[in-house]
Parts: sequence; structure tokens; C-alpha cells
Amino acid sequence: MSIPWALALPVIVFIAVIGPIWVVFHYVTAWKRMRAEALAEGEVAISAADLHRLNDVAEKLEARISSLETILDDEFPDWKTKTKS
Repeated sequence: MSIPWALALPVIVFIAVIGPIWVVFHYVTAWKRMRAEALAEGEVAISAADLHRLNDVAEKLEARISSLETILDDEFPDWKTKTKS
């Protein structure tokens, strides 16, 4: 008793072509769903390059604030003690 070719050919095509594509799409979809859920829970995905860039920006801003405070100290010595009206 042998399997008729009319049944064997679709099974072979499914196993060789459609099956692997189906598995890949399934796991890509599952990965995207996990990523979307993680971001929805408040987790933020930031790369190391972004962190370095943000750190550089923060250091530049800190230097600017320090420069402004120095200028204000020279021109208006009591600017820190003044209260807002």
C-alpha cells in the first residue's frame, strides 16, 4: 500500500515551503507582540548610543548653566538671594 502522489505532493510542498514560512511568521508576530506589551508596560528601549548622546547633552547643559551662574554672579552678586515677587 503506497501513498498516492495526489496526496503526497501537497504534503511535501507544505513541509518544504509553507511550513517554514509559517513558523517564521509565527515567531516574528510573537516577538512583536512581546515587544509591544513590554513598551506598553512602561519599559523604554534605549540603546547605548542614545544614552551616551543624552549624557553628552546633559554635560553641555550643565556647563552652560555653570557659565550663566558665573556671569550672573559677576553682574548681579545678590541674584541668588532675591525672592520672586
